[in-house]
Amino acid sequence: MMQGLFFEEVFAALASLQLDTDEVARLRTWIAAVAHPGECLDLIAKAAGTPCCPHCQCPRVHRCGSASGLQRWRCLACGRSFNALTNTPLARLRKKAAWLPYLQCVLESRTVRAAAELVGVHRTTSFRWRHRFVPGAANKRPARLEGMVEADETYMLESQKGSRHLTRPPRRRGGVAKRRGITREHECLLVARDRSRRTLDFHTGRGQVSVSRLKDCLLPVLAPAVLLISDSAAAYRAFALEAGIAHETVNLRAGVKARGAIHLNNVNGWHARFKTWLKRFNGIASRYLVNYSGWQRFLNDGELRTPAQLLTAIIQCATCRQKLTN
Repeated sequence: MMQGLFFEEVFAALASLQLDTDEVARLRTWIAAVAHPGECLDLIAKAAGTPCCPHCQCPRVHRCGSASGLQRWRCLACGRSFNALTNTPLARLRKKAAWLPYLQCVLESRTVRAAAELVGVHRTTSFRWRHRFVPGAANKRPARLEGMVEADETYMLESQKGSRHLTRPPRRRGGVAKRRGITREHECLLVARDRSRRTLDFHTGRGQVSVSRLKDCLLPVLAPAVLLISDSAAAYRAFALEAGIAHETVNLRAGVKARGAIHLNNVNGWHARFKTWLKRFNGIASRYLVNYSGWQRFLNDGELRTPAQLLTAIIQCATCRQKLTN
């Protein structure tokens, strides 16, 4: 009972209110503050299970005390100790009690400063956490695209935001390229999307996409019987011919946007949503482009809806990636 009211009555009263964005944020902050401090640690332990040794991949390990609330393990083969986060992007990150509130900020696409203020950490910590947590969640990708697959690229002006040493003269924010068209001043983001809305994104570097980059990115993820749909760029025709993949084109330059079911509406819609969503961050560095596209991808997929689901996916993906690396 809370001040004479049962919890159900308080919950019903809250559910009947029309809360604005700030009130919802304050309520989430309060809930995060009263949450059990071991909740994050329990999620990490449950997601990791009994890990293999991250140093030699030996499965024969035994418990060896604990540190910072996490179970430590010792390998019977190499004798080294570790925990569930060793050799993962989350290793040595502190303030684990604030991780779940911060992941809620990730799900809400908050800026670095807004998330730092809400969670109660420094803005540099907020930035560091963003680029540790987001790539981990973005690693949860579909393994294969099937059926009719739309592939198209979008380009953004190269940015060295945050760099101490520029490789070119500085320009004002929102600047333009020196030459018209797609040049080496633009970063290419390749997006492939099938009609089941499974999406894969690839940062292919500067300039227009090439046949070799299409082979590296698309060939491992396309099913054998796939129908690839693209614009009329020569690189796609050459790639499909060499790979033996059925291919249809849409001549957007000639004003042809669709031929029945042959269109690029799904992938172009994803491009538009991504660029609109990206504006809230006031420019991003090119080296982080794939992090942001992966962020938008898992938000758009809608499979990870809660901080607990997000943290579990990050831990599981980090563990799988660690096994593949070793």
